[in-house]
Amino acid sequence: MTNRPEADTAKSGIVVIDKPAGWTSHQVVAKIRRLAGTRKVGHAGTLDPMATGVLVIGIGKATRLLGYLALTEKAYEATIRLGVSTVSDDAEGEVVATAGAQALTDDQIETALAGLRGELMQAPSAVSAIKVEGVRSYAKVRSGQGVDLAPRPVTIDRFEVVGRSDLEVDGVAVVDLDVVVECSSGTYVRALARDLGSMLGTGGHLTALRRTRVGSFTVEEAQTLEDAERALNIVPLEDVVRSTFATLTVTEMQASYIRNGRRLVGLILPDHMTALIDRSGHFLALYRREGPDAIAEAVFV
Repeated sequence: MTNRPEADTAKSGIVVIDKPAGWTSHQVVAKIRRLAGTRKVGHAGTLDPMATGVLVIGIGKATRLLGYLALTEKAYEATIRLGVSTVSDDAEGEVVATAGAQALTDDQIETALAGLRGELMQAPSAVSAIKVEGVRSYAKVRSGQGVDLAPRPVTIDRFEVVGRSDLEVDGVAVVDLDVVVECSSGTYVRALARDLGSMLGTGGHLTALRRTRVGSFTVEEAQTLEDAERALNIVPLEDVVRSTFATLTVTEMQASYIRNGRRLVGLILPDHMTALIDRSGHFLALYRREGPDAIAEAVFV
């Protein structure tokens, strides 16, 4: 039997998991709690059960750090099926329309894609975890209620076709597009599939989704759950902040002030948000500029 650390000695840091299909993000977090030996585990950015790829997880003190990491830019590889619409805008939902996608040209597709790039207002998928009058939207949809979610601002930096297949599925002519998406947090790739199909008059839904990057964390550095079972790779807080923020090594006296969250008068930070490190290399806190001084944003000791 593999020995696990006790809850009060669990190492703080970031774990990057390659989430398998069929698992919820909550189930992955529960798994990491067991492997890390602590309940203090959280994740940044939910993935649907059908989706795979990068899930960034914080352990111990790093759960507080997640909110400060640059995790707003995300990248995906996906497959969109044009010609069929589903209630959930993905392959897990019931089919609601089969318009087909006969004689759809690449130029038509590119014109529609261009309209879905840049800054835009996107209506989230009805089958989502957004609450409406205190009830999850997906619960309302599954009970037969109509849901009309307000559009939200998102940014689509890249929405590009990298492959196309023309097929017939259950007697319906469809077009499967392999796409790459780079976008802001809060973007529903399922909704992009829906909106692309709507613009083309064919309907559309997502049949596959893989998240390849969250901020600077990529799928190449991610562990599978099987790998994590054998040896959980926790990136220490010090390594995370050094790769993410400007850093400054402080004196012992400054470190004593920082541990109490005190203002550092006259300290010039190398960046607006800076990670402060003591002379032993331990991460102490995130401080930010305020006038000529530095003030505590979050203290981690």
